[in-house]
Amino acid sequence: MNPDQINKLLSWPLGNDAEGAPTMSLEPFAEGPGGQIGRYKLLRVLGEGGMGIVYLAEQMQPVRREVALKIIKPGMDSKRVLARFETEEQALAIMEHPHVARVYDAGLASSGRPYFVMEYVKGIPITEHCDRYNLSIEDRLHLFLHVCGAIQHAHQKGIIHRDLKPSNILVVVQDDEMVPKVIDFGVARAVSRPLTERTLYTEQGQLVGTPEYMSPEQADLNNQDIDTRTDIYSLGIVLYELLAGMLPFDPQTLREGGVEHIRKVICQEAPKTPSMRLGRTSTEESAECARRRHTDLRTLQRQLCGDLDWIALKALEKDRTRRYATVEAMAVDIHNYLTHQPVTAAPPALLYRAGKFVRRHRQALAVLTMMVLVLGGVSLAILMFVRAAFPGGCADAHRKQEIRRSRSEDRTATPQHICRSPGAVGSRANPPGTEGLRRGHYRVGGSRGKAVWA
Repeated sequence: MNPDQINKLLSWPLGNDAEGAPTMSLEPFAEGPGGQIGRYKLLRVLGEGGMGIVYLAEQMQPVRREVALKIIKPGMDSKRVLARFETEEQALAIMEHPHVARVYDAGLASSGRPYFVMEYVKGIPITEHCDRYNLSIEDRLHLFLHVCGAIQHAHQKGIIHRDLKPSNILVVVQDDEMVPKVIDFGVARAVSRPLTERTLYTEQGQLVGTPEYMSPEQADLNNQDIDTRTDIYSLGIVLYELLAGMLPFDPQTLREGGVEHIRKVICQEAPKTPSMRLGRTSTEESAECARRRHTDLRTLQRQLCGDLDWIALKALEKDRTRRYATVEAMAVDIHNYLTHQPVTAAPPALLYRAGKFVRRHRQALAVLTMMVLVLGGVSLAILMFVRAAFPGGCADAHRKQEIRRSRSEDRTATPQHICRSPGAVGSRANPPGTEGLRRGHYRVGGSRGKAVWA
């Protein structure tokens, strides 16, 4: 207990004088810094959200270590929460991945509130980390691929996170290496509730959960069939924010209309592409976004336009059958972008694939182009040298070719024996000696080409 709590506790009357006075519960002190829950001593508050408070705690036995202890706020069915957690406890126990924070324990505090004990990750949210270190788009994507690997590993174990967001993806720096860690596996499933006015806000009017990262099937009250593709949608939102520096839907506008407005936006409104969303912000905001990505605004928009736009929007499809089937498929597309390979999220146009081929083999094509230009230049130089050295020979060859063409035309020409007499233009009179043409047929025959009349 801190001094203020001790003084407040000592101020209450003791003994028989306390009869009739209001009693004071010690549970708030037990569940605060300096208190203890089970075998865990609470050290300080790490964070607080709509669902609970996270403490840095020290495990006393069987081993001494620092852990993160999350205690759920009042108002939830504690038994149901623990029952949900127990259904996934075995899968969580065998989940070993370098980018997944372990979940060690769960139980009920003396107040009856459920708590979860997890690996303590000394990191900051992935979006904050990327902006703090001004990571480029490529560096952000490499970091995001590690997150995809962690989620894919969990899906293979049958675990769906259900609450992926930057604050649940923490990045720590270990030996000059950036290591992302996904936290709260199993916890989101245990405390999940349908999106209604009653569950969206606490008794104090505080918004519970993060609808900005919620998939359409999570927002739909009539859809209880949640599968791994809900995590793909949430990953798409995180990727969108890493790329453009903002969410697909403005948080203030999203929340100001109540739960029905939130549900309508999530389920029906199509998001703009990251490049378009970035282009419609103020000049100062977009320039700051580009600076945090270690580039200028024009270059950033050029990077986002195309493949990255398509990848983000494919993950954010309202119809989950049109999203990536697995997180691994999404990761493959991101890897293909980084290596200048075609991505499945893009239309398979020939020009698009050709452009990817050029970028992928840029050096080889540059060498080939240089060789073609050199050979063309050498050939042109040789031709000009020959023409300069033998000007008469070229002219004679040209004249001989013209003579051969003229003789060929003379041999194939038809004899012109029929003509009209001068001064008889337009009349039907025949020249003298041609009356027999009407009664006979003209042909050329004989070895000497004599005219024969039949």
